[in-house]
Amino acid sequence: MLAAEKNTPLINALIEAVVTHDDFETWRLKGRHPTNVVTQLCKSLKTEAPFSGQPARFYASAEKAVNYIFKSWFTLQSRLQRQISGKQMWLTILKSDEELTEMCSQDLDTVQKKAAQILAQIEKAVETDKTQGSQGKSKDLIRAQLFKKYDGAKQALIRCATAYLLKNGSQLPDKPEDLEKFAHRRRKAEIQVQRLQDQLEARIPKGCDLTRQAWISTLLTATTTVPKDNCEHKQWQDKLLAQPRTIPFPILFETNTDLVWSRNETGRLCVRFNGLSEHTFQIYCDQRQLPWFQRFLEDQTTKRACKNQHSSALFALRSARICWQESDRKGHPWDTHYLTLFCAVDVRLWSAEGTEEVRQEKAADTAKVLTQLSEKGSLSDTQQSYAKRLTSTLERLNSPFDRPNQPRSPGQSHIIAGLSMGWDNPLTVAVWNAKTQEVLAYRSLKQLLGKNYALFLRQRREQGKQSHSRHKAQRQGKSNQFGTSNLGEYVDRLLAKAVVAIAQQYGAGSIAIPKLDNVREILQAEIQAKAEQKAPGSVEGQKRYAKQYKSSIHKWSYGRLLAQIESKAAQNRLVVEAIKQPWQQNASEMAKAVAIAAYESRQTVVS
Repeated sequence: MLAAEKNTPLINALIEAVVTHDDFETWRLKGRHPTNVVTQLCKSLKTEAPFSGQPARFYASAEKAVNYIFKSWFTLQSRLQRQISGKQMWLTILKSDEELTEMCSQDLDTVQKKAAQILAQIEKAVETDKTQGSQGKSKDLIRAQLFKKYDGAKQALIRCATAYLLKNGSQLPDKPEDLEKFAHRRRKAEIQVQRLQDQLEARIPKGCDLTRQAWISTLLTATTTVPKDNCEHKQWQDKLLAQPRTIPFPILFETNTDLVWSRNETGRLCVRFNGLSEHTFQIYCDQRQLPWFQRFLEDQTTKRACKNQHSSALFALRSARICWQESDRKGHPWDTHYLTLFCAVDVRLWSAEGTEEVRQEKAADTAKVLTQLSEKGSLSDTQQSYAKRLTSTLERLNSPFDRPNQPRSPGQSHIIAGLSMGWDNPLTVAVWNAKTQEVLAYRSLKQLLGKNYALFLRQRREQGKQSHSRHKAQRQGKSNQFGTSNLGEYVDRLLAKAVVAIAQQYGAGSIAIPKLDNVREILQAEIQAKAEQKAPGSVEGQKRYAKQYKSSIHKWSYGRLLAQIESKAAQNRLVVEAIKQPWQQNASEMAKAVAIAAYESRQTVVS
């Protein structure tokens, strides 16, 4: 009742109030919103009958949920706006040869001669920079210099000559321009801008319609009204085919002391929540999660037994949220759905060594804030109270919890475990020694998983079946949103464990992971290379093969796998370095290149 009939409608009302706020467009341009606005809106709404009578924690949860929603939304909007600005700038550069000659009132030969002079100057400057230790590929550096030259050009001839080079891939073409291909290329860029603008306007945050009133209203409109155009028809169809959300928003607990742990008379772990203290919930989990819940109980028991001499800042539990997990059973939602508790933990707080590392970090941060307050001189009553709490926290941080020792052999900084990612080889590891310039070990995904490789193949089969079912549903105009199993997440955990194990086996001091911002380009290059091998000399055959191959790209969750590797590495006190993945023909060579790039980036920072 609290979540479905009060808290979720409150969050819906807050989202609607923020979207319809007079300053919403200003916030959109800034890329952020003031969080105190949500607090003020919640304060005014919680006195109304539909939303009153909730625990204070539920109101705080609603505010946090709305702030999270809009923080992520504004971030995405800013990213889309940057992409649109970049594409629009490219459209201003992308002119035909005829248009360029008209703009500068010169013939094409003059533009080409000027372009050759500019290119020679920039190539010479780039070569000079590289001899002085500048990092990066020559082609990328030349392109960057050309863009800078274009922005700063005041003469029309220089501007047009630079645009001529940019549209031809930073080089002088040896063939006349194909007007048909150019028109297709420009139209493609215009479509990309239009698609981004449509996304920018369409992604307005929406609430959770548990009563399905919006769906019913759309159905009545669609059955009684003729759509104005295809766009309106598509909007109605999207709303009617969207998978309905039957579960309310989660309840957020950002303070770890909002959860009180205990054991009942049968010895089962139980938990009570701030705001729901009259209810005691029993914990049901698997063996992998059980030690963490036992640690949560031990931390609170130790703190109470020692009369609060320990700080909750060193609790293994950092935050939690109550969610509802859907099921296919029939009946009332509160009978069919499962109540699920998600807990965020700091894996370093599992051992005494990791706890000491966290304690030093938090003590340094607290001491820094206290120093800043003391430098201000006269403090207000609120600031004095805050300083007093910080002093108390600093004293408690000096009494860490008694946790088991897990000594680790110190890794050697010159040994790096580099990872590469692709489609045929989703994960490859190369352990590289910088001193000897040798690769100590290579591991493919099959070698990392060992006997569990069959699980990966099973996951691929499930993805293929689901993709086929989704395609059939799309062609028939049916709902195409299907649930997925947790098999992929389990395979990711196995891979993360294997990566950390191979790094420790060879004494690696760090793991170099590829940045995801260029993974699409890497996969595109891999696809194009395979297309040229499969259909040499046939452009249409290459396009057809690439189209079929691209449909498989999004079936592997690279971000989730890297998150698992980072978490496991932190638990074992291994440094993680994120590096742009260089393109190589071979997955093993690509993993080696990532390790080398990580080591070279350190040298650049030091120098």
